[in-house]
Amino acid sequence: MDIRPRALVLSLSAAALLAGCGTAVVNPVTGQTERTVMSEQDEIEEGREAHAEIVKEFGVVENPRLQAYVDGVGQKLAKQSHRANLKWTFTVLDTPDVNAFALPGGYVYVTRGIMAYLDSEAELAGVVGHEIGHVTARHGAQRATRQQRAGIGVLAATVLGAVLESQGYSGAGRFASDVSQSVAAGYIASYSREQELQADELGAEYLARNQYNPQNMVDVIGALKAQERYAADAAKAEGKEAPSGANWLSSHPSNDQRLAEIRQIAAKYKGDYSEDGRKRYQQAIDGMAFGESAEQGLTRGRNFYHEGLGIALTAPQGWKIDNSPSAILLVNGAGDAGLVVKLLSPQAGKTHEEIIRNAVKPTGGQTQQRNLNGLAATHFTGVVRNSQGQQSNARLTLVTGPGNRNYVLQYAARDAATLQRNLAGIVEAENSFRALGAAERKAAQPWKIDIVPLPAGGFAELAKRSPLTTMAEQQLRLINGVYNGGTEPKVGQPVKVVR
Repeated sequence: MDIRPRALVLSLSAAALLAGCGTAVVNPVTGQTERTVMSEQDEIEEGREAHAEIVKEFGVVENPRLQAYVDGVGQKLAKQSHRANLKWTFTVLDTPDVNAFALPGGYVYVTRGIMAYLDSEAELAGVVGHEIGHVTARHGAQRATRQQRAGIGVLAATVLGAVLESQGYSGAGRFASDVSQSVAAGYIASYSREQELQADELGAEYLARNQYNPQNMVDVIGALKAQERYAADAAKAEGKEAPSGANWLSSHPSNDQRLAEIRQIAAKYKGDYSEDGRKRYQQAIDGMAFGESAEQGLTRGRNFYHEGLGIALTAPQGWKIDNSPSAILLVNGAGDAGLVVKLLSPQAGKTHEEIIRNAVKPTGGQTQQRNLNGLAATHFTGVVRNSQGQQSNARLTLVTGPGNRNYVLQYAARDAATLQRNLAGIVEAENSFRALGAAERKAAQPWKIDIVPLPAGGFAELAKRSPLTTMAEQQLRLINGVYNGGTEPKVGQPVKVVR
């Protein structure tokens, strides 16, 4: 959870709700005329407005050198694209999610999460080139046109689709619900197969124009498939089901047929592709945060530490912590009940009574004064009314933490019976909310990528010095592209480690 309370809010202004059947434009890639509700200027304007919301929601990596490097790679590719005239913006988002996506008008995003698993500049170019292809072929505008015909606002359709792609399927339902578009979520969440294939073809073309081997698009998919395989292996080792988390593959489906098509596309290009920019890439990511950043708060085992906010929480045994940009979730093993912890805006009220009256808006219920590890708290049980006027039962606790910041600890479950079965765990999680102690501040140090020579003992030796606690050697192999295969690096060769 970021220090800044954030929520991605989409305003469907009159300007965004374009009427009529649209106008005719020439597609820059195909040269064909198509009807659209978004002119190029509309794409640019809506991309610009949405960019501000994306940055606010996810945050950007505060590393000018890394941002400049990614921008340089992107600008080089964009200049050789079908829409070199656009003012392109390339941004590294501060999230460990393994993802990349684009907005209309020339806004392309990669996460530091995906960058940790890439091995060279050419692989980065493969990801960025694919996203540039979506923009140059006007796929966002095409999708917005389809949604406009279905009665959904252009901005909602375009931005919702981009953010769903940024979060993958696991975040789709939550975000769609936030903007009351859950019915359309599945339709918007993915590009069509034809659009994906076209973006693959364009990405390969842009790579070849810049002397990058288009084969790197295949290598990227292999690296991310290895990341999924590692996640499944780690879950199996802990006796859990394989996670279905968000990454670039979940929002850009890559079945065997499509992978074969990408190989065929890449095989068409011949040239001198001996330089993949691996050294430049390693220099760029040296020192980059790995996993959660200090600004977002850090999960260490069952503990969550946020040095900036000065708070800590501990999940019950068998539960997990999900640290999202807008909330901390402590969730039970079944994933059907938990505690949602949110930082409240000062506008919600100065006192717990004001917050309950202004933000909770109860239609009935009772409050009880509590103390959570020396912090003043108020527990509320009752009925609340949402913005649509619907009533529901609610249980939550307001607590004032360090710096007089107010938090809401919301009890959540699939249904009333599930809540009752998990009540003891939820209360245990709630009772762990505390001010960060001196010893915990030492544990609240972020992990970073470091580039070091491979020692004689290989990854097994590096694992002994790593802070990684789960399958450390396998994780190090994973980020270096040799998990379950790949060419083993030689002793003395620079490799990525986590420190």
